[in-house]
Amino acid sequence: MIGTIFVVSGFEKAITPYQNFQYVIQAYQLFPEFAEPLIAQIFPWIELLTGMFLILGLWIRWALTASGLMLIGFLTIVGQALIRGLPIGECGCFGSLISLPLYGVFTMDTILMTGTVLAYKNMAKTSRWAIDGRSHE
Repeated sequence: MIGTIFVVSGFEKAITPYQNFQYVIQAYQLFPEFAEPLIAQIFPWIELLTGMFLILGLWIRWALTASGLMLIGFLTIVGQALIRGLPIGECGCFGSLISLPLYGVFTMDTILMTGTVLAYKNMAKTSRWAIDGRSHE
């Protein structure tokens, strides 16, 4: 499930003009203006690749670490927007596919983070299912 969410989110942002995602990034008022286009162009591909690795069972340890770090980042970014009361109607996480309010995405990211931690803790038990067999290293 975690991998699928990252693939859908990353794919939607990767196939649309990066300026759409850059506009979303700007709404959070967190990053310097010069960094926003770079983040908007690179980040969807990181999400997409991480999700694909999770789905395919490749480099599981790396993929779970990357997804955990991204989710910590998402929780921090959305949390600060909620605390600051920024006028953001929806998160922009899934481009035009799905519209989620900030509190909804914060809840979803918390659940995904819990799933990521549990998957990481149980990796030794499930590593036999990894295609590359590297998750237990």
